[in-house]
Parts: sequence; C-alpha cells; structure tokens
Amino acid sequence: MQAPINIALVGNPNSGKSSLFNALTGLNQKVGNFPGVTVDKKTGMAQIVPGLTANIIDLPGTYSLYPKSADEYVTYNVLINQNNADIPRLVIIVADASNLKRNLLFCSQIIDLKTPVIIALTMMDIARKKGVEIDIDGLERELGVPVVAINPRKNKGVTEIKKVIDLAIRSQYSTQPRDFINNTALAKEVIEEVKRVVPCKSDYGALHIATNVEDLPFLDETQRQAIKKSLQAHQFNKTKMQAEEIMQRYARIKHIMKAAVVETDPLQKQLRSEKIDDLLLHRFWGYAILLVVMFLLFQSIFWLASYPMSWIENGFGALSGWLSSSLPDNKVTDFFINGILAGISGFAVFVPQIMILFGLITILEDTGYMARISFLTDRLMRQVGLNGKSVMPLISGVACAVPAIMATRTIENRKERLITIMVTPLMSCSARLPIYTMMIALVIPDKRFGILGLQGLVMMGLYLLGFFMAITIAALMKLFVRIKEKSYFIMELPVYRSPRWANVGTTMVEKAKIFVKDAGKVIVVISVILWFLASYGPASKREAVHRKYEPLLAQVAPGSPQAAELNKEFQSAKLSTSYAGVLGHAIEPAIRPLGFDWKIGIALITSFAAREVFVGTMATLYSVGEDPDNNNATLREKLSSAKWPDGSPVYTLAAGLSLMIFYAFAMQCMSTMAIVKRETKSWKFPAIQLLYMTGLAYICSYIIFHIFR
Repeated sequence: MQAPINIALVGNPNSGKSSLFNALTGLNQKVGNFPGVTVDKKTGMAQIVPGLTANIIDLPGTYSLYPKSADEYVTYNVLINQNNADIPRLVIIVADASNLKRNLLFCSQIIDLKTPVIIALTMMDIARKKGVEIDIDGLERELGVPVVAINPRKNKGVTEIKKVIDLAIRSQYSTQPRDFINNTALAKEVIEEVKRVVPCKSDYGALHIATNVEDLPFLDETQRQAIKKSLQAHQFNKTKMQAEEIMQRYARIKHIMKAAVVETDPLQKQLRSEKIDDLLLHRFWGYAILLVVMFLLFQSIFWLASYPMSWIENGFGALSGWLSSSLPDNKVTDFFINGILAGISGFAVFVPQIMILFGLITILEDTGYMARISFLTDRLMRQVGLNGKSVMPLISGVACAVPAIMATRTIENRKERLITIMVTPLMSCSARLPIYTMMIALVIPDKRFGILGLQGLVMMGLYLLGFFMAITIAALMKLFVRIKEKSYFIMELPVYRSPRWANVGTTMVEKAKIFVKDAGKVIVVISVILWFLASYGPASKREAVHRKYEPLLAQVAPGSPQAAELNKEFQSAKLSTSYAGVLGHAIEPAIRPLGFDWKIGIALITSFAAREVFVGTMATLYSVGEDPDNNNATLREKLSSAKWPDGSPVYTLAAGLSLMIFYAFAMQCMSTMAIVKRETKSWKFPAIQLLYMTGLAYICSYIIFHIFR
C-alpha cells in the first residue's frame, strides 16, 4: 500500500465543506495547529479505494485567494507554498450550486494554481428550488476539471467522488494546460522574475507571491528583497492588477454561466428559508424568539438532565456507603473513597448536562439558526465597539472560552478582535455549569409557574448576565483601545436544514469524552492532592485535637447520639487543623465578606486550574471532614448541613448567589489565560483580564451577598 496522500478541502464558508470532510473521514479525525500559527488544523484519514488512503486537510473557509484574516492566510499559505509539509497532491473545491457564480471565482483561482482539482457541487436541491439547472458535463468542459454533484449530509455522491479522486491520482485527469484567464499578461516581467527566484508551478502562483511578498512566511530575506526590487523596477501596482484580474475572471464566468447553467425562473421564487427569515430576523419578533430559544435551552438543561444526574449522584453515594462498610477502616480505604472516588463523583454527575448543552448548541448550528443570532445582534455589537462577527466567539464561549477566543481570528479589525478576546471569558462556559447547577439546586427552591421553573430562570439569568456584562465591558474598552480601523459585517446566511441527528449524537459523546478525559483528569489529580492536604497537618495541632476528643469519646457509649455528635466535631477539628485547613483559614478573612468559609476559599484556589475543579474540591473536603458512617450522603446533602461555628448554615440564599456571581465574572481558568497570551502575543492582556475580572467578581459578589443577607 502506498503512503497516504494529502488532499485539501477548500471552499467558501457555508458551502458544505465540513459535511464532506465528515462524510469522507467519519470519526477518524484530529484537530491540531498549523505549524507556526494558532489556527486550527483539522485533518482526518479516509480510505478512498483499496490500496489508496488519503490525509484529508480541512482548510478554513475563504471567498477568494485574497486573504484578510489569520485563518484565510492559512488556506492561502498551504495552497501557495510549494515547500509546505501540507502541500496537497489534490484539491477538492466544495462549491455551492445555488450560488455558483460567486463560488466560481475561487474555483477559477485554484484551477490557475495548476494543482489537480476536483469540484464538488453541493446544495443542488437548493439550486433546483431557485429554478437553477446546472449542466454538469457542460460545466466540466468549460472549466477543464472534473465536477461531481454531492450531498454529503445524506451521504450521496461520496462514492462517486472517491472514484474521481482515484482517477485523478492515477493521472487520468491532468491539470488544465490553459489558464482560466491570461495571467501572464497581467504582469509578465514580474512573473518571470518571481519564477526565477522562487519555485512556482504556475504564472498565477508567481503573481500571488509578488502580490503578498511582505506577508508570506516561506520566503527568506534574499528572495523577498529580490522580488521587491523587481516590483519597484516594473512599477507593479497591486490594487490595479487585482481589479483587472477579478474583472477578467467574472467576464469568463459570465460566459460559463450562459453555457452551462439554465435559470428556468429568473426571478427565483422565494425559498422557505427566506420566508422563515422574515419572522426570525424581524426587528421585534426576532429578538423575542431569540429569548424564547435561549429560555428553552436552559430549561431543557435542567429538565432533561435531572434524572440521569440523580441516578449518578445516588449511585456514587450508595457505592461510597457500601465500600465504607465492606472495606477495612484504614488510610488506604479512606484514600480510595474520600480521595479518588469523591473526585470522580465530583465531575461524573455533570456529564449529562455537558452532553445536553453541546447537543442543543449543535442543533442550533446545524439548523442554521446560530448564524441568524450573529445577524440579529450586529446592531447591538456595533454600539459597544464590536460587530456581528464578535457574536460567534461570544456564543461559542458558552461551551468553552478557549476555542471561542481562537474563533476571533475571523475578525479582520484588530480593535474589535482584541476587545472580543478580552470580554469572551465573561460568557458563562460549560465549566461554570457544575457550579451553577450545584448552587441553584442548593439555595433556589424548585418552584414552578406553569411551564416556567424558577431554577431554570435563574440559570438563564446567569448566562444573560454574563452576556450583558461582556458588552458593558466592551463599551468601556472601546474608549481605551486606541486602534482606528473601519470594519464591515458581511455574512452569508445558510439555508435552514433539519439537524443531522447522527452528528448531534456524535458531538454529545465526543464532548463528554473530552470533559471526562481533560477535566476529569485534572479534578481527580487535585482531589488526590487535597486528600493528602486534608488528611495530614502540623503534628502539634493534630496531637492537641486528639488529646481533646479521644478522652471525651471514651466516656460516651459507642453508637449513641452523643458519640455521633462528638465524632462529627472530632472529624471537623482534624480537618480544620490539616494543611488544607491552615491554608483555608489564612485566606478566610479576605473572602468572609463575600459569605465564603475557608473550604470555599480552598476551592477558589484549586479551581484556577479549571473552574469545574471547584465541585471535586468540595466533594473531597466534605468527604474527608465527615463522619465515616455518613459516606452514603450526597454532596448536596453534605453542603446543605454545613454550619458556621455559631451554628448558622453556610449555604444560605445570599451565600449561594454570591458564589454564583463570583464564578460568573472571575477568570479562574489558566487555560484561558494561556490562549489569550498566544492570540495576543503578550502577557499584558491576560494579566489585565485576570485583574479586572477578579476585581469585578469580588465587588459584585460583595454587593449581592449584602443585599440578600
């Protein structure tokens, strides 16, 4: 079997490229970074035919070979740089048949690079509804490259395109010998000089190297200076050349459209998508429907997840109780039950909510509604120094701030991109969900007003609070970030489609795996460390506790109420004098005004590794500090019975709301700080983020606690 070949998937945004990638690779995918940049590199292995395996590279979507954003430059570099490790043997251009004229501009540019090309036509059903009929054989003749109609969402045409790939690799299709337009005539002398300095397969590739000589990372300084000297000598005008090229390409495309495309209804009947948009993008009803959708999403998270969460919670409680009664009473048993098992239960109980959240978000993306949210909020975004493109990273921040911040690469305007990066962590990510869920269940009564649940309304309120705080901070930053650069928001709205349920299910399972693997690993490690810190302490303090309580316990009957109460005090005193207790009591004065005790203080520190560690920390601390006979109690029950030294409950409504507000605004995530540093190339911005978010969290938490106490 020959070594896998590289096949690049390129195309305009919303053309169906990702659907074809998924159809070709299935679950055999991985995501990394392109060398030297922070843009996602999505690759997957595909069996084309027996004996032929391909490495499919899904390149970021772009409208032409004139890049504007960081991810478009990645696509550009892979296609232009002949020395790139990802240089494709074959390029599949995914083109939207319902917008063929616009898609053919990019197709014609790729064809002129002289890399073997296959055009995969998607959205044929939409084109027919628009009254557009495409003569595929005629289009092949005009373009000089193979054209295949596909519908990857329904797995149609995938077998056919694999056959064409096989034929192309076996040189049954050659590259088009004639350029789509006369590229040489655009700048003949410059093209000849570039080809002398840099290896190029085509005149058009040489023309692009001349056009972007300052920005191409694969050029060395000698090559760069030689090309710049040629540009000056021949008075090369980049803008004029690009305008002439585009005009010539559209003139040729117009001829191809006449020869291969028939529009049976020139006026194009209004599609179902357009009729739906009349309602969903309405200046009043659009926003009302958006709020209803968000409300249903958060209600569903509580309603759908309540049963599996209860089963998992009770299951771990019963398992802990059974192990406590079955295993010998020693340090190994204590370490396993209160260290490892408590840590696992701390994150496992929230897996159903994580799956449901990502499943619902995938449905919104698959149906095309997520793009409408960007369109709806563009006007609001502009008033605070952002634009509609900022909405997608903010919405993605509901899942996780790390990929959301990476998604800001599509924002061309530097000021808007920087502000978006700085406020995105204020969006309530899925790592905050376990904390919200635990606190809401603990301090918010389960009252219902018809179909409305109070707990679901509070959850929705926390997410909306994060969004409104993000745009408020953005409006303030707009005054201080002194970058003057105009921006425009142009976005093609995808047609509405029914969600791919297999894709929804796969996403839910994959996100659950990631949560268990990444977050779970950190939570268990920290839980084990905490067990040691909570189980051991300074010898003098521990001995004093034993001297005080052991004689008292010897004086009461084992199993009596007095013995149970004394034992509880004994365990609490041991925890208080442990290393974790000493650290917690040291920081308690700083957090006491927020309604937090020293155990919450420990959790605040550990959750800097990841916010969701908070729950695992509390599970470990309350397991170590409890009576061994109470191991079958759930974490919620243990928290609800927690008391201050004066006997008053720790988790009151005021304290619960204060804690939720603190986590809604605090940074509390090292991974986010690291990705902000990568994207901004400076530690200044994550440092500013940490300071302003921590200060904001402290002040708001303080105000909420003293209002509700």
